[in-house]
Amino acid sequence: MRTRSLIVGLLAATATAVGGFSLPGVAAASPDGDVSTMIVGGGNATETYSFMVSLQNTSGGHFCGGSLIKANWVVTAKHCVQGKSPASVRARIGTTNRTSGGQVLGASRIVLHPGVDLAVVQLAGSSTHAPVSIADSSGAVGTRTRIMGWGQTVASGPGSAPITLKELNTSIRADGDCRGINGPAEICTDNTGGDQGACYGDSGGPQVKGSAGNWTLIGATSRSGNGSSICATGPSIYVDVSAHRSWISSNTGGL
Repeated sequence: MRTRSLIVGLLAATATAVGGFSLPGVAAASPDGDVSTMIVGGGNATETYSFMVSLQNTSGGHFCGGSLIKANWVVTAKHCVQGKSPASVRARIGTTNRTSGGQVLGASRIVLHPGVDLAVVQLAGSSTHAPVSIADSSGAVGTRTRIMGWGQTVASGPGSAPITLKELNTSIRADGDCRGINGPAEICTDNTGGDQGACYGDSGGPQVKGSAGNWTLIGATSRSGNGSSICATGPSIYVDVSAHRSWISSNTGGL
């Protein structure tokens, strides 16, 4: 079984419409600091994920997702936090509402992966919420997974981000189905029904496998897998968190 992973966001053709992109193809926050778009075709979260993180600016504007992997560490996409100072980032943890509930902690350190679209953020304190374990491997083609995030729920055009967390059940596709994928480091993820999937603003958010109350983390949202600037018209690429478990462990003091 191959291990898979990913690298960056969702396509430069829409960069001027949604705000600046830090890298070509990166899903970005809107100019006002709030997310511009998110999972297309997803429904409201069916449970409260204790590990779900809304990365926000100091005014409470959500700009990316993340996953709590230790009491004081969050995994996200590198393009979400590259160029940001820890003092400018805070995390709202363990709630389905990006504006209230859960626990809010500041950041004290940001570590960027040198090669892929992956970063870890150290929190200024310890969260009381249960972290998610990182799976040993992402899984074979056909493995059922779930993605979560906040943001606009339409495939293209501007719109406001929903307050309530969205989720979508999907599955792993063959690496060859994703354009420009770095197979050993990324996961090609199906666009359910041909018109549902990740979108701008979902960046950094989790891809998990398992079942309710027994989820393990395999990926973090990165970019479009078909070269289109319109979301959900093709598969998405996720950075393979499982494939980088040792790097994460070495930079967070062990898992």
